[in-house]
Amino acid sequence: MRFVMRLGIVQFESIKIAKAVAIRVAWAFLATNCAMGGQVVDRIVANVNGHVVLQSDWEEELDFEAFSNARDPDSFTSEERKASLDRLIDQELLREQVRPSQPAPPDQVAARVAEVRALHADCATEDKWKAKLQRFGLSQSALEKRLSDQIQLMRLVEDRLRPSIQVDQKAVEAYYNDQLLPEMKKAGSRATPLTEVFGKIRDLLAEKKMNELLSGWLASLRSGSQIVTPDSSTGERNR
Repeated sequence: MRFVMRLGIVQFESIKIAKAVAIRVAWAFLATNCAMGGQVVDRIVANVNGHVVLQSDWEEELDFEAFSNARDPDSFTSEERKASLDRLIDQELLREQVRPSQPAPPDQVAARVAEVRALHADCATEDKWKAKLQRFGLSQSALEKRLSDQIQLMRLVEDRLRPSIQVDQKAVEAYYNDQLLPEMKKAGSRATPLTEVFGKIRDLLAEKKMNELLSGWLASLRSGSQIVTPDSSTGERNR
C-alpha cells in the first residue's frame, strides 16, 4: 500500500486510528441532525473512507435497480438489499480510483435507455412511460444520468483492466473441447465447428477474466479502506 511505503507502518496505523475516530464523530453528528422531533428522517447506512451513504441513497439505488430489471422494489429480499448496498460501496471505492472526466456518449446512453424500456411492455406510450418512471421515483433525465454514470464507471474500469487480459488460442480450444462440445452433445445439437464460435468463446473468456480481475481489485480496495456499516443496516425497507 502507498501509505505503508511512504510513511511507515506505525504512522499508517496512527492515521487509521485518527480516521476511525473522526468517522465516529461525524457519524454521531449526522445522526443527531437527521432527527426532527425525535423521528429519524434519514440515517447513515455506510461510511466509505469518510464518504457517507444514507438510507435514502440506498433506497434510490434499489428503486433504480428494480426499474432497470423490471422488478418491484418491495420484492427484494434482505440478501438482495444487502447486495445492493455492497454495490453502492463498491461504486464509491471505484470512483475514488477512477474519477470520470467526460460524459458517456449519448448514443450509448440512449441504447441503454431503450434496453430498459423494452423490459416494460406496459409502457408503450410516453404518458405510461413517464408515469412508470414516476412510480419508481425517477424521471427521464434522472434515468439517463444514472445510466450514464454506470457506463462511465465501467468504461474507466475496462480501460484499466482490459490491457492485462490475454486469451490465447489454447484457452479457447480448451473451453470448446471441455465445455461447449459436451453441452452440445448433451442437448443433442449438431457440433458447431470451432472456427464458427472462436470469437464468441474468446469474448466470453475475456469477460470472465474481467470479472475475476474486478473482483480481486475490489477486494484489495476494501481491505485497504475504512468502511463502516452500522448493525442496524439489516436490509429492511424503510419508507
